[in-house]
Parts: sequence; structure tokens; C-alpha cells
Amino acid sequence: MGMLSSTEVLRLKLATIPVPLLKEFAHSNSIEGKRANELVKKLISSSIDIRQVDTFIKEQYSRKARARKADMSDDELLKELHKVKTFQWGVVQGQLDNKIQVQYVRKYHRYENLVSHVENELYASVKDYVICTWYNHWTTVLIEDLISSHRKIIPTLKNIKGVDLFFDGQPFDLKTTYMPAGYTHTENAIRNPKESAIWLYENQGAQRFGADNRLFVILHDIKNPEDSWKIKRDVNFIKEKIVRFFEQETVSEEDEIVFNFQRESYTAITKVLLILK
Repeated sequence: MGMLSSTEVLRLKLATIPVPLLKEFAHSNSIEGKRANELVKKLISSSIDIRQVDTFIKEQYSRKARARKADMSDDELLKELHKVKTFQWGVVQGQLDNKIQVQYVRKYHRYENLVSHVENELYASVKDYVICTWYNHWTTVLIEDLISSHRKIIPTLKNIKGVDLFFDGQPFDLKTTYMPAGYTHTENAIRNPKESAIWLYENQGAQRFGADNRLFVILHDIKNPEDSWKIKRDVNFIKEKIVRFFEQETVSEEDEIVFNFQRESYTAITKVLLILK
């Protein structure tokens, strides 16, 4: 994606606002319209102050976060997340249906054999898979909230492919991950975060390929890499790292990288927040 102009960023920010809220915002600025594209065009033509857009988005995001916490506070959620004692997928992520078809549905002819193997084998694998997915989802929600609450961050109010937040006036896709097994040189990742970012871009799966600007949050337990997953629920530790990172960092053309994927060359702006413990 690379660096975008202020007008392009404004258009993207407005596009991340759901239509009912976009109508509300436009109405408060004496602008009316029925379709999102129409409203965005009119708002840009009116030379709307982007700081006003930022304030509106932050307020709406805070309201959304409060609604989530009304169901369960972050402290209560963390207590639940600490009940997870092991982190073993059981099934390769994204291949559950294939496992069921190949190893059970098409393998057993007798009903009793099928049920027996499902109860003795598949149940445990599916349970581990669901727990790991549940853990990843809610720890990611907590981390996203920590990042989105920072004064330099403008979050999105609805999903747009390749855009989760805006930092220093540029859009970023947020990727929270662990130090990849294929990239084990932690010291090199610390010294050269761009190299680790290029590695992550070039080794992404073809089905999830993207060349959007990305903010990588990489968690890594130096002494026990297999326990890196536990860092995701250490919110106080993560918050400290997040605040320090965004207070010190800015976005410029110096953050541009060039990477190759399936014989094609791509350009993107990337930032790497490496959280080591």
C-alpha cells in the first residue's frame, strides 16, 4: 500500500464508519445523504476537519468498548483466560473439516466404530482447537483495545480489508502473532525489525495474502518460546510496551519495505512492536 495522502486517509477513515453513524456525523455537519459513498464524497468536498472525524470515531469506539465490558469486565475476562493451562491446537488451524472428512466420515463404514472414534479421539482435538481459538480471540480483543485507546491511534468502527487502525496519519492492518518457528533469530529480529517484517510478508499463506501496511505485534518468551502464548494475557506488561512504543514511534517513508511473493514485488509501510519477556 505505501504512504497515503491526507485526502486518501480521510476517505478511508470515513469508510470505516457504519452508515447509521456516518449519517449521524454528516447530519451534525449539516450534510445529508442516503448512501455511504454519497456522504463520504460530500464530507470530503466540505473540507471537513480530519480531527473532527478522529474525535467522533474515538468516541464511538469507546462507547462500543464500554458495551462489551458491560457484559464482562476485563478483569473478569482475564480470570477466565487464566483458566487455560495448555495451548495445544489438536487440529491444524483451518483444516478441521478436512480432518473430519478424511479420518472419520470416509474411513469408517460402521456407525458404532465412527461414534467410538469420534468420542475417544476427535472430541479431544476439537475441544483443544476451540479453546485455543477462544483464547486467541479474546486476548486479541484485549490487545486491540489497549492499542486503540492510545491517544495516537484512531481505530476503525467496522471491518475493512487491510485496515484495522490509523497511526500517525496512515492506515495499518494489525497482526498479533508469535515469533515464527521458521524465524528463530530473536537477536536479529531486535536489531532489524524490518527484516522480520519482510519475512512475515513473504511467508504468509497464499489464501491470506495481503500487501497492505501492517503493524506487527510479535510476542516472544526468550527463555521458553513454547510459553509465548501466555504473554497475550499479561495485559499490564503489554500495556507498558504499547505505550512506550507509540510514544516513541512515528511513521515515515523510512518505514517502507519491498518484499517478494510468488515472483511479484510489493511495497508496504510496516511497523514492528516486539514484546519480549
